[in-house]
Amino acid sequence: MIKKTGILLVNLGTPDSPKDSDVYRYLIEFLTDKRVIDYSWLARQLLVRGIIVPTRYKNSAKTYRAVWDKEKGSPLLFHTKELADKVRNQLDRERYSVAFAMRYQNPSIVAALEKFRQEQVNEIVVLPLFPQYSSACNGSVIQKVQEITSKWLTIPDLKFIHHFYDNEKFIEAFAAQGKKHNLEAFDLIVFSYHGLPARHLKNGDITQQHCLQQEDCCSKISEINQHCYRAQCYATTRLIAEKLNLSPDKYTVTFQSRLGKEVWLQPYTTSVLTALPQQGIKNILVFSPAFVADCLETIYEIQVEYQELFEHAGGEKITLVESLNSTDKWVDAVIDIVTK
Repeated sequence: MIKKTGILLVNLGTPDSPKDSDVYRYLIEFLTDKRVIDYSWLARQLLVRGIIVPTRYKNSAKTYRAVWDKEKGSPLLFHTKELADKVRNQLDRERYSVAFAMRYQNPSIVAALEKFRQEQVNEIVVLPLFPQYSSACNGSVIQKVQEITSKWLTIPDLKFIHHFYDNEKFIEAFAAQGKKHNLEAFDLIVFSYHGLPARHLKNGDITQQHCLQQEDCCSKISEINQHCYRAQCYATTRLIAEKLNLSPDKYTVTFQSRLGKEVWLQPYTTSVLTALPQQGIKNILVFSPAFVADCLETIYEIQVEYQELFEHAGGEKITLVESLNSTDKWVDAVIDIVTK
């Protein structure tokens, strides 16, 4: 008997369309996840349904319409689909079944797992497509899969890829994207990662004695901070920089997408960008290694919003390093990650 493994690739999510109603529904599902906004149920519902979504969904819909491909649809969706198709084509179909899903909206994790159940796979390998571990992303995917499969009478072996921030092939794939640019032509290279509330990291530190207690707490991976999102971001940066032979003074790390007035991971990308022109830095290259597929945060937030912010502060040009999407090196990396 040939044992069959189900490979599930999961990205964050996207509205079914850029219509106001679809964006509204997506934001409600996304932001009411307790791992995303970790308040009590009542406080979270009041905040999300009463304030955040009603005041933001129409503007969010406008930004989705700005990046929506008329033929393919959502960039995050079609890039993830193309990745899954290429991974499937390179694996033995008698031994592997490959599916992709979104944590929020469609295609759903429920549908992907049901496909595997009908195929009677022996094991399921789940790869949340977030290189650096966070409870809000990786943790939410893992919890959702566990919730769904816990209702099955027969549960196959479940294997979760916790993170892959330091996977050599992943690092090589991002470095290859960077090499498409003349690195010496830029005044500075910025590695901009998605931000998180600082509280999330502090709550994840079971010692309560390390996280954000000192300036260099994330300077290297240790037993204490091995699961820390910020520490993993810095580690990814160092590894990509080494592949590109970048000196420490040639690059910096920032965190984008801050929401609300709460303290998030610092330094903020917006604060750094507005300060750089006063230092004579006016032409920068931006990597976003927290995103393996181009999406709203890269295509619009960096290339449109941050470009306008940078120009207003006296800067000239922000050049974005294209994400991994479905490049051959990234396909090889995914296969390496899920089949080891």
